[in-house]
Amino acid sequence: MQDNDLYYSIETEQSYEIKVKGSKFIATAIPVSNKEEALKEKKRIAEKYFDASHNTYAYRIGFNGLEFRYSDDGEPNGTAGKPILFAIQKHNLSDILVVVTRYFGGVKLGVGGLSRAYYESANNVLLQCKKKKVFLTIEIIIFTLYEDLANIKRILSEYAILFSENYRDIVEINASIPQTKVEELEKKIIDISRGRAGIKVI
Repeated sequence: MQDNDLYYSIETEQSYEIKVKGSKFIATAIPVSNKEEALKEKKRIAEKYFDASHNTYAYRIGFNGLEFRYSDDGEPNGTAGKPILFAIQKHNLSDILVVVTRYFGGVKLGVGGLSRAYYESANNVLLQCKKKKVFLTIEIIIFTLYEDLANIKRILSEYAILFSENYRDIVEINASIPQTKVEELEKKIIDISRGRAGIKVI
């Protein structure tokens, strides 16, 4: 599988806590699939830690993390949300929300100290997370005769993330495959079936 067929996210929610000069920082990393889910999860964490001084966050969505957002939630501009986003980018992750909750400990950390604390909080929780691959796939239907089915299923097993079969006059196979592999797969299927099978992109 090539890198342009996939990106990385995290499997499950994870949290990690550090203390810096009396302030407590609780980082929570959550897998999300879209902006709406990210904002919903951010709200959930903010309600969980309703008595905190700040609930700062950053999220990154989709292939190459082209959709992102961050918030300092009242901290000095650029000291919280951006460092959290930098940590996410460093780990090359997407489809992820990281919320860092701060309970103020009475000692001001300064701009540099705040930035380091928020970055380290996010970085540490991401180090604890189990990563998962997210595949960029496309849905196809393969039409084939019974006599070619075994050969086509063998080829398909090299490409498909998942597939199902419908037996009618002609066998229909619904499959989800890496989007960059459609032409390559189509050529192999046509060759092995001697032109009797074909592919349709859904």
